[in-house]
Amino acid sequence: MEHPNVALLTRFYAALAAGDGTTMGASYSDRARFSDPLFPDLDAREVRGMWSMLTARARAEVEVSEIVADDSGGSAHWVATYPFGGRTVRNDVRSRFTFTDGLILTHRDEFDVRRWATQALGLKGRLLAITPAGRRVLQQTGRQRLDKFLAARD
Repeated sequence: MEHPNVALLTRFYAALAAGDGTTMGASYSDRARFSDPLFPDLDAREVRGMWSMLTARARAEVEVSEIVADDSGGSAHWVATYPFGGRTVRNDVRSRFTFTDGLILTHRDEFDVRRWATQALGLKGRLLAITPAGRRVLQQTGRQRLDKFLAARD
């Protein structure tokens, strides 16, 4: 029998593939925290908004493998291919989770930000991603877009 948290993650990634940010957001606890190289340290409201924003922009082709989970934690490997600013991005991501009450409590995505930035933004992105200051610019840009999206939605 499949563990309930494996089923939760399977639904989560199916929702990503379907462009369903609402279902993705419903997978998180109200105390959730999320972090990745572009969106560090988001709370539950922000991560729900991030997925809604990202799924509204473009539909991703999602390949998921290696979903494992037990009562307390889990992980997954996934690859998303999607259009970004006239370019095609193929992002290879490793995710780690903790759970509470059948929902995601913490979610950490790890990927090669330099590879992502080069695909998404070309030479400019590659140059930004090679320094800590440049990576902060990428994070600030993402944060500004998220804040604007959340403000328009609220």
